[in-house]
Amino acid sequence: MVTLMGKREVGDYLIDKYSASIKLVCLLVGIARSSWYYLSKKDDTELELKLQELAEKYPTRGFDNYYGRLRRTGHKWGRKRVLRVYRTLGLVRRKKRRRKLPVNERKPMEQLSALNEIWALDFMSDTLTDGRQLRVFNAIDEYNRESLISRGSISFPSARVIRELEEVIEAKGKPKIIRVDNGPEFRSGTFQKWCSDQEIEIQFISPGRPMENGKMERLNRTFREDILDAYLFSSISQFNIIAQKWVDDYNETHPHESLGGKSPQDFATRPKESFGVLKPQNSPSGLTLFSN
Repeated sequence: MVTLMGKREVGDYLIDKYSASIKLVCLLVGIARSSWYYLSKKDDTELELKLQELAEKYPTRGFDNYYGRLRRTGHKWGRKRVLRVYRTLGLVRRKKRRRKLPVNERKPMEQLSALNEIWALDFMSDTLTDGRQLRVFNAIDEYNRESLISRGSISFPSARVIRELEEVIEAKGKPKIIRVDNGPEFRSGTFQKWCSDQEIEIQFISPGRPMENGKMERLNRTFREDILDAYLFSSISQFNIIAQKWVDDYNETHPHESLGGKSPQDFATRPKESFGVLKPQNSPSGLTLFSN
């Protein structure tokens, strides 16, 4: 089906090439003369600028994400209008085909009802410009998809993982369950003893089954597209500054379809006071120590 714009382009060609009259051109291409002379009164300049700004800032996101951000910032443009301008600007991204599990192998995700029921933890890897290995420790609250931490370092032994989690717990509260893969940091006796002392259950996913930690994997993908694939880092401190800005933006403005188009903080806001819920631990000398 040829659109009105396509018919006008054919008409312009006939006029330029054969000096045909507008009346004859309209008859040939099948449009009314009133449609030929009609000039749209819609001014999409502001919308085009907003979409181009979003596309430049978030080049890996798609229409639904951009539209959600526009609505959250108070713009009242209708979905059809935004989609028309989005397509006109050539911002359409090809959809990636989703690989599905056989029906008998699918496991439904838990239906969570509150914050801090399940946290998911995972690591990502990249390389600094000087060739050093960069490891990224990510954590997410599965209830509202909130990014709890994205911290980079050369290495993350179990003691460092515990220290980072203690800082998050002091600010966010303590989870009931931690979902992790079978990495050595999580399998270590130090980490498992700490979780036992804090009465936190560890839930290991099956080996080679990252889809069992799907919400964490989805955050990892967005983080890789927005940060690891977008920048070259010369130092750990430089990475952590940019990563923290991403975490703040993700939690405050990133719309999730599964959350009704809301950002994590809009869906479920945490109390601002410090929680301080870590249990005291006994040192080998008999003295009582507090993790936080």
